[in-house]
Amino acid sequence: MLLLPLLGALAFSAYAATLVDPAAEEEAMKYLKEFGYLQKPLESDSEDFSSDEIQEAIRIFQLASQLPGTGVLDNNTLEKMKQPRCGLEDPFNQKTLRYLLLGRWRKKNLTYRIHNYTPDMTKDEVRTAIKSAFKYWSDVTPLTFKEITYGRADIRISFHTKADSCSRPFDGPGKVLAHADIPELGTVHFDEDEYWTEGTYLGVNLRIIAAHELGHALGLGHSRFSSALMAPVYAGYRPKFRLHDDDIKGIQVLYGKNSKYENDKEERVTTVAPSVSPTTTGPMPDPCQDNLDAMILGPYDKTYAFKGDYVWTITDYGIGPLMKIQSLWKGLPGNLDAAVYSKRTKRTYFFKGDKLWRYNDFKLNYGYPKALTRIPPNIGAALYWEANQKIFLFKGDDYWQWDELAWSSLHPKKISSLFSGVPSKLDAALTWKNGKIYFFKGDKYWRVNKQLRVDRGYPLSKSERWMQCYNMD
Repeated sequence: MLLLPLLGALAFSAYAATLVDPAAEEEAMKYLKEFGYLQKPLESDSEDFSSDEIQEAIRIFQLASQLPGTGVLDNNTLEKMKQPRCGLEDPFNQKTLRYLLLGRWRKKNLTYRIHNYTPDMTKDEVRTAIKSAFKYWSDVTPLTFKEITYGRADIRISFHTKADSCSRPFDGPGKVLAHADIPELGTVHFDEDEYWTEGTYLGVNLRIIAAHELGHALGLGHSRFSSALMAPVYAGYRPKFRLHDDDIKGIQVLYGKNSKYENDKEERVTTVAPSVSPTTTGPMPDPCQDNLDAMILGPYDKTYAFKGDYVWTITDYGIGPLMKIQSLWKGLPGNLDAAVYSKRTKRTYFFKGDKLWRYNDFKLNYGYPKALTRIPPNIGAALYWEANQKIFLFKGDDYWQWDELAWSSLHPKKISSLFSGVPSKLDAALTWKNGKIYFFKGDKYWRVNKQLRVDRGYPLSKSERWMQCYNMD
């Protein structure tokens, strides 16, 4: 990992040679201040922070984000700061990194009112999503929540754009998604510039974000566990989402336990709002359930997964929203057979049937697609191997080596003659950031070491380890 030092007051990493872009440096400082990692005592008149204070703030942010606590602003830390998130500060206990309790309601029967609605969903869909969000908390505590349509409610819910009057103005699409006040203020605001949805990987899931903000409105701070509802960063749509133990322990410290929950824990948090048909046409894949068509470590060092007409990115923190393939690669069809990105030429190759598409970044090269002439159609997977700078193509039991810059005859060889323990009839393959090769078939994946043998303990679950989906049944 390339470590990137900050300029000026942030230059505490003398051993790193590459300078941070000034804009990224400024954004990092803004983030640390905005979300509570850099704070001056109230009696201090100075706005400056020492290099030690900044290093410690970065270290706490990294530890709270499940990153190595180096105190150095590196690529992974910068990427984490760019993730969509809640607008509330992260007031972790600096020693234990456990959530802080921000207050509590003095009563257990609360009312709520939805003051306006997003045009992205029908009113009934919004009401159902909000009701389901409250149920996460009522299932595990003695709290009850009743919707009212007039008068002043305990908890008041509304949508605001960047231009609207709001005590903490939003910042447009992405970044801060919503915010809430602690008890007993009772305000919960959502950013109307987001695309709010339910039952789809597109957009931002209203039910999960609402449940998170209601956690704040009930008195919970942020959780350091990335899979917890109260984690500050939005992890995306999860159809079978349930509360993390950290969420449950925190809310029960404030309000006690629900006797029904204690007697029958299988019934807890089972409500999932009904699916809403996505606005786009064509079948929407489920990254947690479906096999892959292809996967690449592609342009801008991002990991892209393909299925049907859709593509999504994969990060250390989960999957990104599903997008139509043609929204990134114009002219590229769906239902691909294979794809591969070459670090040697910075080109991406896509295979389907007997045709080949070639792109530089996201621009189709002139003269493509072209017919495949030296390998059979309908290949199963492809990868770029850094050891010899060649592309490997897989179909059935066989593989081919292809030098994209030299004309040479291509002869099939058995996969088992080179890769020990790798199955045939692969769905996808890639060489990833750590230099290791990964093969995918169904919900399983295999990691190959430098001796070209499958590492001990593999195969593992693709849906759990790559898509970060967990079966809660």
